[in-house]
Amino acid sequence: MAIAAIGVGSVAIPPTEVVGILLQQIGVGADSAASPGFTVIVTELRLPRILAAILVGAALAVVGGVFQSLLRNPLADPYVLGTSSGAALGAAVAILLPISGVAWELGGVQLAAFAGALAAVGLVWRVAGIGSGEERIASVLLVGYAVASLLAAALSLVMLMSGANLRAIFSFLLGGLDGATWPRLAAAALPLILATTLLALRGRPLAALLLGDEGAMHLGVEVRRERRISVALASLATAAAVALAGLIGFVGLVVPHLIRLAVGPDPRAVLPLSAIGGALLLLVADSVARTIGIPVGVITALIGAPFLLWLLHRSRAGYAL
Repeated sequence: MAIAAIGVGSVAIPPTEVVGILLQQIGVGADSAASPGFTVIVTELRLPRILAAILVGAALAVVGGVFQSLLRNPLADPYVLGTSSGAALGAAVAILLPISGVAWELGGVQLAAFAGALAAVGLVWRVAGIGSGEERIASVLLVGYAVASLLAAALSLVMLMSGANLRAIFSFLLGGLDGATWPRLAAAALPLILATTLLALRGRPLAALLLGDEGAMHLGVEVRRERRISVALASLATAAAVALAGLIGFVGLVVPHLIRLAVGPDPRAVLPLSAIGGALLLLVADSVARTIGIPVGVITALIGAPFLLWLLHRSRAGYAL
């Protein structure tokens, strides 16, 4: 799918030429017969964007699966702790700051979004806590909603004062991979890969937590410690994904549900398969977005919103989620 996605765009490139260019770049096989223009398009424009789609899609899907298991809420998504609102506010403030320079242009907004996302999660964590007990789970959801609403109000005020910068803020809010350059990808890749991999490998303790805190403790799981580690890794992955691609919704909601319907609720299977499914979904959505010229966040919303309505219909009809 990645090879096909690289070839999609205003300039179509056959998959054989894409493969030849990639092999040439890593020094494998004979020199590619592709034109220099195709080589620049593949290596400098599309390849970092495709890799960003894979990393962000996998991260959001895995984090969604983790939060749904951790909070035992089928509608939990990667932004349940106010991550999206914090990142959006941080990015909006950075866009308005009168700072210039090459370093700032390469990653100032992304760094501010990353810091805003982590600050929002830290506030939710401090107010609600991530300990054991059913009442603590409900507290996390309520505090996350309250903090997200507060930050959204602050974002509205910043947007009212943004003037000519309003378009740039909207671009971040809609989500997109247009700004996925090699330097920005390099900055986000380490936290994305590290946090997503560690989360995908935590299926066993998360499976125990599905039995409730008491059942998990009987199986030898330190509930408080496990919940803190999982939330910290999930927050890191979400913050890095938002900093790189803006707010891309519904990937973390749709993919884990589809995987769970296919293989059952065990996180040991759901999380690794969600990583693959999230990467595939965002690759397809980004290919469509590049073809018709709209932000990828709009495409994922068009996919995810009907899915959410279907989930709610199933719930009201009395089916198990």
